[in-house]
Amino acid sequence: MNTGGRTARKIAALALLSGLGLMAFILESLLPSMAVPGAKPGIANIFSLAALIMYSPAEAFLVVAVRTVLGAAVTGNFSALMYSFTGGAAAVAVSSLLMYCVHPRVSLTAVSIASAVAHNLVQNAVFALLAGTVQAFWYMPYLILLGVISGAAVGGLTLLLFRGIPENVFAKLIKERTPGKPGGNERL
Repeated sequence: MNTGGRTARKIAALALLSGLGLMAFILESLLPSMAVPGAKPGIANIFSLAALIMYSPAEAFLVVAVRTVLGAAVTGNFSALMYSFTGGAAAVAVSSLLMYCVHPRVSLTAVSIASAVAHNLVQNAVFALLAGTVQAFWYMPYLILLGVISGAAVGGLTLLLFRGIPENVFAKLIKERTPGKPGGNERL
């Protein structure tokens, strides 16, 4: 099956990454805020960064979009959709730029830190615009610091993921079955 450059295997991998990101998003929504109201560790971003590494910016953006829309629906927090989606889109844009323009001269962890900082700053700017208050910009230094910390954690965990799991594991988990072969399912 090939739909516009997306094979069944790729669609399954993106669904897996989106689902894992959604699970992390939901778990993070249960955690109390960090030092700044609304701040979370951003562990769900591991999976959009993984999509960027494995595929392209379009697929990473798709993982962010699916995760944030479903996350808002599952948690019932549709205001989070505005913040998560815009922040996630900014993070994918920054990480894509860095991955395609300067990586490997800068590390994956540095890419993750820059995208986490962008994520936090864009979310704060959206809040300031929606709330109509410039006082929200006083949070910027704290959000930058939290972005550095969470970006380093996400970058480090993503590195562990790609270095610690053999390359063929995802292929084995998401093996595309063909009709007529043992263990395969006929297409409907």
